[in-house]
Amino acid sequence: MGPEPAGRPKDDGPPVLRLLAWEVTRTCNLSCIHCRAASLDNSYPGELDTRACLAFLEDLSALGSPIVILTGGEPLVRDDIAVIAQRGTDLGFRMTLATNGTLLTAARAKELKRVGIQRVSISLDGATEASHDEFRAQKGAYKSAMEGVDALKRAGLEFQINTTITSKNISEIPAIQEIALDLGAVAHHVFLLVPTGRGRNLYEQTFSAQDYEEVLEWFYEQRGKVPISLKATCAPHYYRIMRQRAKEGGVKLTFETHGLDAVTRGCLGGTGFLFVSHVGDVQPCGYLEVKCGNILEKPIAEIWAQSEVLNQLRDPDCYKGKCGVCEYRRVCGGCRARGFEATGDFLAEEPLCTYVPKTRS
Repeated sequence: MGPEPAGRPKDDGPPVLRLLAWEVTRTCNLSCIHCRAASLDNSYPGELDTRACLAFLEDLSALGSPIVILTGGEPLVRDDIAVIAQRGTDLGFRMTLATNGTLLTAARAKELKRVGIQRVSISLDGATEASHDEFRAQKGAYKSAMEGVDALKRAGLEFQINTTITSKNISEIPAIQEIALDLGAVAHHVFLLVPTGRGRNLYEQTFSAQDYEEVLEWFYEQRGKVPISLKATCAPHYYRIMRQRAKEGGVKLTFETHGLDAVTRGCLGGTGFLFVSHVGDVQPCGYLEVKCGNILEKPIAEIWAQSEVLNQLRDPDCYKGKCGVCEYRRVCGGCRARGFEATGDFLAEEPLCTYVPKTRS
């Protein structure tokens, strides 16, 4: 027999789905300048109703017990969000929720705790009230988010801080991390800007490849210095940098030394992560707007196993440009969404990377 066609699933089937981000609504009470969905405070046609949401969770159980992130838009605008969360909890999923924090009240926080939400992420994109409010395009957003954090703390619900980094707020990242520590967050996740949705309008705030490298080097150096979990998202280069730095320091990459970072990879789209939109469209991630199917038309397990797009993403030998020959392609993978936004090809090389593969040197 000849070699297996690139992108097809291996004989042992598709990888395990570990994390699913579900845009339960595209409606949002804010109009943040970086929003990948360009969400507005209005209704969107075709949004899955309660019955369809509960049916999807039943269907999802065929893929095991992934972590489910209820996101948006702003998921708390849905009146039935507690019903959805409760059903997911009953089915054995680890249910989490991503919010801008402004709609969190003491009563909502207690309800989220009651229905089994295990962690809430709150976005904080500025170290001051003025800079965060500017990023979120609404005066008072910072104050409301801090009130939301307080409500979570009083409800005994663990939370993390998420920060989208642009060239405009990069200097504030250390201060934001200090705020996360002071607030009692269990984690700080940084997201490198992907220019989709309204984020396309932030071209002047997009990182240079060198800035990108420097902030990830700084983030790596925070390991062991702060008593909370740190994770770089939409930043696959971090996993290359981590291996380079570990090698330089003579450190063996093990779970004990690097935790989950030692056993995961950069771009998880299609390999352990999946995104479902407010109308049921399935994508490798929220930033890579390439449709792989729709949950109203096919079972999610069938889409996960058979999507041509997902199977191409699972095969690093399909990658093009320098990503295709890079010795770190299996642990980094490059941001497929940035490649797609730059060229229209989701297999194209990551445009914001300074590294020159050894095969190119």
